[in-house]
Amino acid sequence: MDSSDRSHGAKALAMGFTSDNIAGASPEVVEAMLASSTGQASPYGADDFTARVERKLSEIFEREVDVFLVPTGTAANSLCLATITPPWGNIYCHPSSHINNDECGAPAFYTNGAKLVAVDGQSAKIDPASLRSAASVKVGDVHSTQPSSVSITQATEVGSVYTLDEIQALGDVCKTSSIKLHMDGSRFANALVSLGCSPAEMTWKAGVDVLSFGATKNGVFAAEAIVLFDASLASEMGYRRKRAGHLFSKMRFLSAQIDAYLTDDLWLRNARQANGAAQRLTQGLEGLSGVEVLGAIEANIVFCRLPSAVIESLLQAGFEFYHDRWGPNVVRLVTSFSTTIEDVDNLLAHVTRAVVAR
Repeated sequence: MDSSDRSHGAKALAMGFTSDNIAGASPEVVEAMLASSTGQASPYGADDFTARVERKLSEIFEREVDVFLVPTGTAANSLCLATITPPWGNIYCHPSSHINNDECGAPAFYTNGAKLVAVDGQSAKIDPASLRSAASVKVGDVHSTQPSSVSITQATEVGSVYTLDEIQALGDVCKTSSIKLHMDGSRFANALVSLGCSPAEMTWKAGVDVLSFGATKNGVFAAEAIVLFDASLASEMGYRRKRAGHLFSKMRFLSAQIDAYLTDDLWLRNARQANGAAQRLTQGLEGLSGVEVLGAIEANIVFCRLPSAVIESLLQAGFEFYHDRWGPNVVRLVTSFSTTIEDVDNLLAHVTRAVVAR
């Protein structure tokens, strides 16, 4: 393609919309990593960076929380679930959830064999009535795996967001059934700014016991925080993290990332940027001939249906995105904290030209 199509002034335009994990790290996080590399610091989380992160997350969630940092979301999810689910337990999750489809059996591995039980619902969100029904089957029967935990994804894999009432409804089912509620918050910040609520309202106040607090998709190199609202789980989590090989010797390099991420609301500003880019993209796609936006756009993921000729034109132009995985001509476009107005408008200009030319 012509170089004029790839740049805006002296700035190259981003052509990738496959996921938000293709973006780099925020400058503030880069600077914090460099600053943390000088001098000495106590190992295994006994450093000032880690203590600061623990204080900040307690302030953010309006209560004392236990924090365990790990490098990946798969580790965070699996360690959370292993701590609240015995090997003979059921983990209830949506069929399209990340733990069910994209973690290579890690939850079952970390739990020594717990069973993932899919509970359906619209917009990739677990239906509370269906959960109540599933969690009441063969309770106490030694021949069957037992209800133990529920895992919800916020925001979901299709970009939808559980409302506070929906989370509370699931929390109520968990409480009644004496099972624990885990939130996979890979895109926690995107969901939070979409709802306009507090972190406390979206988690423990609605019944969440353990949280995978995501950051990698929203501006850090590689760091996630396990946040425990149930203090009784902390001791076991500590041993499980070590045994799993995720207790970093130089923990300050994980903590420095999260510390910068939480400073001056960087995490919220990044999420607003990503969500805003998705909204701008959606508004530009709506009304184009042959283009159909699928579902409400509540975070930073846009699903749409494009004509085959338009998809081919975009691919030839150098754009990268997933298509046809969810159905013929269905395209997923994901924006990130580094997606600019120019990036979005460049994509929209190509879509518009391809629509007119077909």
